[in-house]
Amino acid sequence: MSSWLGGIGSGLGQSLGQVGGSLSSFTGQISNFTKDMLLEGVEEVGDAATELQVSNSKLADIETAFNTQKSEYDRLRKLYAELEEKLEASEIQIKGQSAEYRSLLQQKDVEISHLKARQTGLQEEVQTLQQSAQAASAGPAMLPVTTSSSTTTSSSASSYLSRPSGAHQGFHGDEMDLSDVIWSQQEINRLSTEVVRLEAEVAHWRRMSQFDNLEDTLFHFLTSMSREVDEHQHELAALQDAQRQKMADITRRHREDLAEYEERIEEYELRDFTEEIMKTISSLQEAADQREKQLAELSASLEEAQSKKASLQLEKDEAQEENTGLLQNYTRLQASVTELQTRVQEQEGKSLQKAQLDHEIQMLRNNLAAAEKEIEGLKSLAEAEPKEEVEHADILELNTIIATLREEKESLEQEKLNLQDRLEMAENQIVSNNEAESGDSESLEDLKAELERKEKALRNTEEERDTLMSELEELDRQNQEATQHMISVKEQLSGQLKEAEAELTELTAELNTTKDQKRALEQELDTQKEKTSQSAFTLNDLHMGKQELERTVKELKDKLGRAQEQSRGAQRELAELRKTVQEREEQSSVAKAELDQSGERGMEAQGTKEKLAGKERELSDLRRELDEMRISQEKAMSEDYELKMEIRRLKAEREQALGRAEEVTKQMKESQAALNRTVREKDTRIEALKLEKSQLEEELGQTERTLTEQARQYQQTIEELTRARSMDASALQMEHERAIKLNQEKDMEIAQLKRDMEQVASDHRDTNEMLSITVSGQKQLTDLLQEKDVFMDTLKQNASDLQQEMENRILVLTKEADAFKLFLEEKDRQLGGMKEENSHLKEEIDRLRDQQSRPQPLTEPRTLDIITELETEITQLKSSRNGLEEEVQSLRRTTEELQASLLLSQQSLQAQQTELEQAHVRHQQVTLNYDRLIHARDEEISCLQHTVDQLSESGVRADFPLVQGEVILQEEKTQTLNQDNGNEKHDLSKGEIEKLVRGIKEKETEISQLNEKNLSLTRQLDQLAVSRDEVGKLSQMVLQKDLEIQALHARVSMVGGGGHSQDIMFLQQQLQAYAVEREQVLAVLNEKTRENSQLRSDYHRLMDIMAGKEAALSKLQQENQRLSNISDPSGSQEMFKETIQNLSRIIREKDIEIDALTQKCQTLVTVLQSSAGDSSAGSGGVSSNQFEELLQERDTLKQQVKKMEEWKQQVITTVKNMQHESAQLQEELIKLQGQVSADSDCSSKLSVDYAGLIQSYELKERRLGSLSQELAQVQQTITQLSTTKDVLLGKLDSVAVVCGQTPEVAAAQSSGPSLTADAPSRQAPPTANNEKPQEEILRLRIQLAERENIIRTLQENNQRLSNSASATESEHRSQAEEVRLVKERLEAMQRSVREKDLLIKTKGDQLGHVSEALRNRENDNEVLKQAVTNLKERALILEMDVRKLKEENELVATRSREKESEFRALQETNMQVSLLLREKEFELSAVSEKSATVERMLKDKEQGKSGELNQLLNELKSMQEKAVAFQQERDQVMMALKQKQMETTAIQTELQHVRDKEQRLNLELERLRNHLLEIEDSYTREALGAEDRETELRRRVALLDEKLATSSSAVENASQQASMQVESLQEQLSGVVKQRDEALIHLRTSQEQVNQYAVSLSNLQMVLEQFQQEEKAMYSAELDRHKKEKDEWKRKAQRLEDQASALQINLDEANAALESASRLTDQLDLNEEQIEELKKQVEVRQEMLEEAQRKLMNLLNSTEGKIDKVLMRNLFLGYFHTPKTKRADVLRLMGSVLGLSREDVDKMLEEDGRHGVTGWMSNWLGGRGAQSVPNTPPRPTSGQGLNTSFSEMFVKFLEIESTPSMPAPKLPFQDFKPLNAPPQGRTSGAASSGALGKRPGESNPFLAPRSAAVPLLAGSSSGGSGGHLLMKPISDNLPTFTPVPVSAEASGGAVLKDLLKQ
Repeated sequence: MSSWLGGIGSGLGQSLGQVGGSLSSFTGQISNFTKDMLLEGVEEVGDAATELQVSNSKLADIETAFNTQKSEYDRLRKLYAELEEKLEASEIQIKGQSAEYRSLLQQKDVEISHLKARQTGLQEEVQTLQQSAQAASAGPAMLPVTTSSSTTTSSSASSYLSRPSGAHQGFHGDEMDLSDVIWSQQEINRLSTEVVRLEAEVAHWRRMSQFDNLEDTLFHFLTSMSREVDEHQHELAALQDAQRQKMADITRRHREDLAEYEERIEEYELRDFTEEIMKTISSLQEAADQREKQLAELSASLEEAQSKKASLQLEKDEAQEENTGLLQNYTRLQASVTELQTRVQEQEGKSLQKAQLDHEIQMLRNNLAAAEKEIEGLKSLAEAEPKEEVEHADILELNTIIATLREEKESLEQEKLNLQDRLEMAENQIVSNNEAESGDSESLEDLKAELERKEKALRNTEEERDTLMSELEELDRQNQEATQHMISVKEQLSGQLKEAEAELTELTAELNTTKDQKRALEQELDTQKEKTSQSAFTLNDLHMGKQELERTVKELKDKLGRAQEQSRGAQRELAELRKTVQEREEQSSVAKAELDQSGERGMEAQGTKEKLAGKERELSDLRRELDEMRISQEKAMSEDYELKMEIRRLKAEREQALGRAEEVTKQMKESQAALNRTVREKDTRIEALKLEKSQLEEELGQTERTLTEQARQYQQTIEELTRARSMDASALQMEHERAIKLNQEKDMEIAQLKRDMEQVASDHRDTNEMLSITVSGQKQLTDLLQEKDVFMDTLKQNASDLQQEMENRILVLTKEADAFKLFLEEKDRQLGGMKEENSHLKEEIDRLRDQQSRPQPLTEPRTLDIITELETEITQLKSSRNGLEEEVQSLRRTTEELQASLLLSQQSLQAQQTELEQAHVRHQQVTLNYDRLIHARDEEISCLQHTVDQLSESGVRADFPLVQGEVILQEEKTQTLNQDNGNEKHDLSKGEIEKLVRGIKEKETEISQLNEKNLSLTRQLDQLAVSRDEVGKLSQMVLQKDLEIQALHARVSMVGGGGHSQDIMFLQQQLQAYAVEREQVLAVLNEKTRENSQLRSDYHRLMDIMAGKEAALSKLQQENQRLSNISDPSGSQEMFKETIQNLSRIIREKDIEIDALTQKCQTLVTVLQSSAGDSSAGSGGVSSNQFEELLQERDTLKQQVKKMEEWKQQVITTVKNMQHESAQLQEELIKLQGQVSADSDCSSKLSVDYAGLIQSYELKERRLGSLSQELAQVQQTITQLSTTKDVLLGKLDSVAVVCGQTPEVAAAQSSGPSLTADAPSRQAPPTANNEKPQEEILRLRIQLAERENIIRTLQENNQRLSNSASATESEHRSQAEEVRLVKERLEAMQRSVREKDLLIKTKGDQLGHVSEALRNRENDNEVLKQAVTNLKERALILEMDVRKLKEENELVATRSREKESEFRALQETNMQVSLLLREKEFELSAVSEKSATVERMLKDKEQGKSGELNQLLNELKSMQEKAVAFQQERDQVMMALKQKQMETTAIQTELQHVRDKEQRLNLELERLRNHLLEIEDSYTREALGAEDRETELRRRVALLDEKLATSSSAVENASQQASMQVESLQEQLSGVVKQRDEALIHLRTSQEQVNQYAVSLSNLQMVLEQFQQEEKAMYSAELDRHKKEKDEWKRKAQRLEDQASALQINLDEANAALESASRLTDQLDLNEEQIEELKKQVEVRQEMLEEAQRKLMNLLNSTEGKIDKVLMRNLFLGYFHTPKTKRADVLRLMGSVLGLSREDVDKMLEEDGRHGVTGWMSNWLGGRGAQSVPNTPPRPTSGQGLNTSFSEMFVKFLEIESTPSMPAPKLPFQDFKPLNAPPQGRTSGAASSGALGKRPGESNPFLAPRSAAVPLLAGSSSGGSGGHLLMKPISDNLPTFTPVPVSAEASGGAVLKDLLKQ
């Protein structure tokens, strides 16, 4: 709500700000326009016509100002009406909200009543439990309890004094303590009071709901709206009826007049007189001749006008050509400016080249610097002079063009005046001709149309000329402003130049010091030459060569300034001189080294001083000889040749002096470092100057743009003024309305743009936040990349470990191969032995065969046995040989496989290395990309911050409601509110809708940024996928290696057998290690895959979140659209405040009630738990009466709750009905508002139509007046025609009487109009007898026929005349209008003459203004100087920034060097790895060769060549070792060479970098010097130009004074000419009238017509004068009325503004109230949540109660008829603890508890008073004393007895507690600790418990001291953890009180009273 009211406030502020801004902008526009018009009048007014234009423009300005103010007033009035409507709507909304809050409160009340009902139920259950416990304790076993009247007190006392006993071990239970019963009684009383108060509140709210009926207000509003609509409709109907009646009357009158005119014309058409018609015909012929003559004259005048038009067209073309020429001049000026800039750039380039050359020469000759500066300064002066000449020439050309254009303008204005005079003459002639002309009207109209076209063309040409002049003047102004700006800039730059000169002097001083040092070095060289004879000669030659070179260099420098060809030659020579400089530097280094040995520096310093003086003299000589050097150019060429020869000789010497050059180079480096510092400072200053220059150029461009925009605006205003002047009043009105609409649309657009700006500002803030988020995301990504780097490092380490492992494996394999070789050698030996045995056996076989061949029969079986044995042995040997051969083959295969595996491992190692390098490169690329991204984001952030800073000026106010909107528009709250109440959506206002829109836009930006993040994450996932593929490849490689290793081990085990078991064990261990490593690598791979999967899952989760957010956004947008369609609600103040205060108070009370109820419920639950838990240890002691009372109260409360629920249902139904009705009424309200707006639009349209109809009606009335005048004239002509007709008829009658005509003829004569050609033949009777009468009749018939023909012709002529009369009437009207225009012009001329006088006065004022403007300009110059100083400070700041950036660049360079060093280290490691691979390859090749040799050895051994093979093998081994050593040496040499090459390249690059830096710095120094010199020269020139311009301006002021004098005289002349023209026009008019009278004297009838025309003209003139006077009066009256209306509108606007401010205040208050209402809704939500939690707790507690009831019923069944030993023990102890005086009361109480009557007890007490208590007590206690009486605790000595008895105290206590005085104190129910387990039963051995006789946990709290009864700390030792809650140690959360010591004599009642008091 607060955000909604804040939105309304911001909307109001914006609307009022728009009103004020539009008013201020409008008044500013009016003031600017009037100033511009005054200035144009000053410059352009030269005659009366322009004065007329000025006056018309002023009138138009006044009218526009009035109309705009009127429109502003209308807009303000609409605003006020809208604000009132918003107030009413807000009142309605607040009423609805109050109703909703009431319904909510009622719901809360109902829930509270439910909770109370639950509480009463719980209390009733507690009562039942207590009653059951009491019944169980009061059984009939030992001590029966009576039901007398004192049972309540006794039971309460017993419960008060009871404690659980431990005698019965089988009995488990607990008792309800008396304090709990008392507390429950207090709670019941308080709840009853709460019920009463709630009923009163219910009644109060019912009354409030009866008072606040929303329907009445809505019905009242609807009736008022319907009344207004009916009134509008009645007004519309009345207006339409009046209009219809007027139109009907007008049309009826028009038709009647037309019918009358037609009848009269038909009557008078046929009454013509023939003679007069003849005369008229003759007169018309004469008039036609005169018209033809006039037409000829007019055609001649037209031809003249056409020729003038052609001449004007030519002048227009010439003006256009001049305009194009001016534009060309402008472009030429721009081109010249660009050329100047290019020249400046070329000069800068030249100065750069020269600076390079100067630097190179300066390395040799620092002495020539000053001379070179002067030369270059002279050159820059010589080159910069033509710039100003070009600028002056351009300015002079512009001035001449402007002067010629002004002269042409004056000539054109004179020609225009002449043409106007001629046109007026021609118009007057046309007027006079039109009065006499009827037939030639069409041609005259054509001529008029042509004249009007020419006038339009003339006006267009004049307008174009005016625009051209205005453009020229604006160009003048721009040029002057630019020149003034340049002057100020030059002054600023001159100040900067002075500073630069001061810095230059400092630099020159530093240079002189360096030169002195150099000279000292040269002196030292000379002295060293004297010491060393060999070097002395060379140094002397060098000095001579140096001097010669200095001269030649000076000459070459002069030549370079003159021509570029010589400069090229000098560059070549300088290239050679550099070499000589290096040689000299080496020599100087040698000399320096020798000078260090010798200590004779004092003498050398003196020599250097002398040489310095000599050098200064030489410099002065050189300055004189500069002019002479031009002549000595040819000599220099020859000297150059000699120099070349010397340079060759010096080259030979340079080789000797190389070793001596180091120390001098060190000193040179130091001096160069100093120079570099100075050059850096210069660079920074130059950059600052460049920045200032660029800023000035930007300012110039901005001023030019603003001037062009102003020129366009002025042109537009001039065109609009011309259009407005040419338009009619109706067109002006339409234009004015259109302009007002446009203005309103513009205002709306401005407001929209402001809102957009605010939204853009908020978006920018959001984007800034999102950018910060993205930056954090990028940081996370960088962390990920760092983790990847760590992973890559681990991979590298793993790869290195793998390499080491591979090397170890290779070593092992080599060892195995050696072992195999030894094994093979052994086998070979065995083979050799076997072969020898074979040979022996063969020999034996041969011998045996020989023996067999001999016949020995006795020995055959033995020999056969031997043979068989030998054969078996042979077969065995063969099989063993085959096995050995197979083993050899298998060994060969294993060696081959080992070789292949080694090759594969090497390839895999190379692939891994390449992959590692690729990963490193990718990582670098990724880091670079992220750096770029971060830089781009930083730049975007800086740009956005800049735009935000710009926008913050416009949209600062929009920041504050955003926070509130964010607080209020939490999504969870909106969702819950939308679920609870659909109508709460109407509470959102425009401000909240705008904030929702902003939030949606923010969400959209977040979505876009999240999309970008997702894209970046997908890219990273792709990269990770690539890396995963690489890792997979690596894992495959590792698996392949593992398989190969396993195969090798298997083969080794096959081959090795038992002899190689140790190797096998070693290999197995290695295999296990490799397997472990492989598992680690696989675990790493699995982790990486898991990370990838997590990233993908995060990506999908982000996409799901995005989709959800998009859906939520779409929902929010739909809701926003729906809410935006709903009208803005608002509300009234007083009801609003009262309702909110009442609601807040009620909510606070409800909160208090809820807290109390929660505490009660908690305590009841704890009581129930304690009673349920402790029921096994003992029984409670609550009376049944209390439980019955609690049950009754519960029933009553249930009934009340039912009533409240019914009332709640009724209220809910009524609220729902009200909500439905309010929704319907809101819809009806929206419809009615739309109807009202439509009706207002219709009424405005009708008012516009009504005004148009009124105007048309007035025009028609004027036309009717003119028609009536014309009718009068026609009637006069008709009367004349009737008289002529009567004369003719009389003559015809006389003829008929003479001739004896028939009555038919008479009839025919009487009906003259119906005569035909056949009539005389029909009317001629044959009865004539006399011949004469017949002849006369025939003659008369002939005459009649002729007359009839004449009549027909006359009728036709009459028709033609009527047509021509209508045409002439129209022409007369146009002529009358022209006459009126002429008179208006004359009056305007007179007015302009008066205004001229005023303008002459204003000219003087303007001169004063001009002088003031000059002073202001001077002040502005001073301000600009201050701005320049500020810019200098900014430049210094920028210099500091540049230094920081340079430092950062250096840091980046160091980082790059470190990276390069790392790269080199990686390359070295790569080289080492490659060397290792080569070694491994070599070893493999050696192994393969060995295997080949082994095979050969085997073959050779088979052939018997084992010894040679061994020798060969030894030789091979030695050769291989040598080859390995050679390879290692070669590789080491290659590595050293590569390292040396790398170092040399690095040193070369650094040297090149240093040299380039030195060259750049020297070039910048020289360029700065030249630039500063040029700036100095330009400043001096500009100062001179400024003085010239000042003189020129003074001259112009004098010229303006003269022009003022001439213009005043011209105005007087113009007024005289105007008066003369008026007189000449009047004379011409009188001459035309005389001519017309003379021409019409001969026509009698036409003479009368002419007189009538003259009379009508005079009447028209009178009417025109009257019209003019009336118009003047109307204008003055309207002006006064407009002024009054303006004042009234201003007052109304002020009043409306006051009302708006009051409304704003009201709205702010409403905002505050709505904020409090929103807080109340939040509190209500919290209360609802608490109520729900309490309901849940109540349900839990109810279940616990049911369980407790069950347990209690079981207890009651089990413990009926038993007695409570604890009660008896407490009574007994209480007796002995009380003082002796009060023990009788205790005995009475014990008797009442035990059921004895009061009388028996009193008797026993009397006997006790007589005898003593021992007998009674011994009798009463019987034999139980030893068991039950415990030892009493020792009493403290200090104490005092109490006055009152325990029973009295207890009775008083019950009386006090039964009356409900005050509510129970609130304790936080959350802080109660959970209940402990019930205590175990005590053992029967009570006597053996020490001095106290019982444990501390079981001591009586009411009888012991308070510190012993209730330990204040939880950590106190208690015997049992059980006991009641009140008897437990105080928890940590509860507030602890300091223990108060109680006297030993104080009884338990006193202690309880103390507790109650506390």
